[in-house]
Amino acid sequence: MSSLWAELEQFLDEIEKPARYIGGEDGMVKPEHSPDKTSWLLIYPDTYEIGLPNQGLQILYEILNERDDSLAERSYAPWVDMSREMRNRGIPLFSLDTHHSAEAFDILAFNLSAELVYTNLLECLDLANVPFYSSDRNADDPLVIAGGHCTYNPEPFADFIDIAVLGDGEEVVGEISEIFTEWKRKNDPKKSRLQLLEEMAGLPGVYVPSLYEANFSSGRLLSISPKEESSAPNIVEKRTITDLSDWPYPKNQLVPLTEVVHDRLNVEIFRGCTRGCRFCQAGMITRPVRERPQEQVLTMVEEGLKRTGYDEVSLTSLSSADFSDIESVITEVMTQDACSPVSLSLPSLRVDAFTVNTAAQMQQARRTGLTFAPEAGTWRLRNVINKLISDDDLLAAVESAYSQGWRRVKLYFLVGLPTETDEDTLGIVSLAEKTLEIGRKYHKNPSVTVSVGGFVPKPDTPFQWFGQNTEEELLRKIYLLRDAAKKIKGLKLKWHDSRATVVEGILSRGDRRLAPVIEKVWKEGGVFQEWSEHFDISIWKNAMKSENLRIEDFAYRHREEDEFLPWDHLSAGLHKDFLWQDWRDALNNQGLEDCRWTPCYDCGACTGYGIEHVVASAVPPAGGSQGTGVTSEQKEIRVSIENKTSFKDLQSSGVKK
Repeated sequence: MSSLWAELEQFLDEIEKPARYIGGEDGMVKPEHSPDKTSWLLIYPDTYEIGLPNQGLQILYEILNERDDSLAERSYAPWVDMSREMRNRGIPLFSLDTHHSAEAFDILAFNLSAELVYTNLLECLDLANVPFYSSDRNADDPLVIAGGHCTYNPEPFADFIDIAVLGDGEEVVGEISEIFTEWKRKNDPKKSRLQLLEEMAGLPGVYVPSLYEANFSSGRLLSISPKEESSAPNIVEKRTITDLSDWPYPKNQLVPLTEVVHDRLNVEIFRGCTRGCRFCQAGMITRPVRERPQEQVLTMVEEGLKRTGYDEVSLTSLSSADFSDIESVITEVMTQDACSPVSLSLPSLRVDAFTVNTAAQMQQARRTGLTFAPEAGTWRLRNVINKLISDDDLLAAVESAYSQGWRRVKLYFLVGLPTETDEDTLGIVSLAEKTLEIGRKYHKNPSVTVSVGGFVPKPDTPFQWFGQNTEEELLRKIYLLRDAAKKIKGLKLKWHDSRATVVEGILSRGDRRLAPVIEKVWKEGGVFQEWSEHFDISIWKNAMKSENLRIEDFAYRHREEDEFLPWDHLSAGLHKDFLWQDWRDALNNQGLEDCRWTPCYDCGACTGYGIEHVVASAVPPAGGSQGTGVTSEQKEIRVSIENKTSFKDLQSSGVKK
């Protein structure tokens, strides 16, 4: 145990939730530090209860600790009371596993999955006594690495990191360890930190921002390209593991000592999604679909439940009910001796893949609430966003749930989507009311909770060119829903702060000019910005103003087809012309079928990974709405439209400039 532990013991009982900082969980590793190994500190820049269940971090934690040339420990962002005490007492950021100082590690690796944690990245670096800017670090400082969905546009925080990893991390962390361990072994003063980064940049999926130059003119980004003296690639391609069965992790899921979110056994059943929802970055960047073998899923469930003692298991993916023969998997899970009694959950349930049979299988377990995500209130708008589920699909799924004993249903929607009208917005309440009516057929007091988020356009999606709704417009739509929902008994409405949506939008499609903005927000105390009690948009507005930057230019402005986007030098595996055509189809209210049931659309996702697109021989999952409303004529239009979108085109489709 590190000497830091003795200092922590002196005051841990005086702060909120001390269990966040003590470690000792079932499944934890206490690795032996050695000069012959590359030491990783895996940091989730949010609280322990948010970060511990993160599967990505746990997977890398196990993989690195299984290797002979590396070790890994974990850290999470200290809550404000803890960070205050740490600064007062001169205690640096530390690992939970052995309570080593962050400065003792070779690599600090951050999981960045949400834009509003960027200031927490700086908070952790400050507590670790590591310079914010990569240009200020020397050979004695740890390498700062970022992974997660936000690295598909790392430009707003590019100056703070040494490396960004795009895509799946299972393979690349080993390759990084090999290079770094060899660099340490040679201890060659002639091989500078810059040379180390140049070698790292040669790894597929590794982006080294300091080797690239961003060029601006008249307040617009013109290009991002390798510096003249650098051998870094012009385009950095994401990493994709082709066979999920080769990586049956986590094998030893951490079991927390205190309450955390998603406190259950989590088993990833497949990665990727071909549904093609145009608003969904995760579905686009994680393509192609790779399923875990059914037998491996069942083994991971059985062994995981035995080891952890959990009585709840979640089969995770972007659309769990799309897993091949999901009903058979549910049956097997529910009938295993090791799994009884157990509560089974399928997050990210697709309305059109949820059947009476699925509900009947799941009803053997404890019935908690079910969440469905129609996303939009009308069929027209669901065609725009390519969420091809009809009202009948939703109501049939709801009836399946209520008829099998569920009493609570949660519906998730977005407001501020492209071409959205007030009729579309109010359609949310109309759908919720119909859901309640079905519930009353089976229960005296059913409940429906409608959760509403503000839409933020994301990189590598067809909507990356869309100028998002303003703070005021989003709030107006929320009030429209609130007033309508008040009249309906049993309906509860929740919504996301429209001000936070605006900041998320700034950071989502921002560029390197935002680094000083993020730093200024941090200096003004702007940490834990994803927590409503700490979020303050005035700090962000003041920081933007001080850098002579306008929110309108980053969040509200429509992009043109030929405009260079801050992530154009990074590849998620998708052809840009495919995304542009999909954007055009959206404006024409045209849906696009799931490519698992159609010939290939040549989006680019399967190219170069040894993965061949194969049209599924089975029928689409039950629900029957795959491609509803998409005619052969519309598919022909998809191929033939080549004209550019102008602001006039957007306005004629109902999009405000």
